[in-house]
Amino acid sequence: MKEKAKAFAIKAHFGQTRKNSNAPYITHPIRVAERLQQAGFRDELVSAGYLHDVAEDTPYTLEDIKKEFGPEVARIVAAHTEDKSKSWQERKQHTINTIKEADKEIKYLIIADKLDNLLGLEKDLAEQGDRVWEKFNAGPEKQKWYNQSIAENMYSGIQTSDIPDYFSEYEEAVLRVFSHSSDL
Repeated sequence: MKEKAKAFAIKAHFGQTRKNSNAPYITHPIRVAERLQQAGFRDELVSAGYLHDVAEDTPYTLEDIKKEFGPEVARIVAAHTEDKSKSWQERKQHTINTIKEADKEIKYLIIADKLDNLLGLEKDLAEQGDRVWEKFNAGPEKQKWYNQSIAENMYSGIQTSDIPDYFSEYEEAVLRVFSHSSDL
């Protein structure tokens, strides 16, 4: 299932690039899925890691994912798929609400995704400086609010024994990326 999901995501994201580089977009879902795999999670969650942006950013739908990978993978992907018809603020508030209330597997996917995005942002800021923000729908102050809100709510409802190591890695990245500027 995982290899099929990886191949499907490669096909779906073909030709897309990351926001601040010419790197193929697929590098992001692959890193998210690999982080989930390394944490020892089940195949359905790892597969959802590969597919997490397909319905949001490609012509493929959640129904396509359900048909190819079953209702469980589609459910996990759907919980993390943004409604692009809504404003940036509405979409991000929805993700914050989801992270507060979702089951732990959905939290695992969201944080793996947000961590990879934040590590990429950190690298881009180091290489390109503040012009990086020009490619975002919201500036650094809103990005700080969003990432801090995710970090503050990601532990809600999860037992300590169920928290993967990369949750603390995300918290540390939020601090590194957003605490260096006193004007945020």
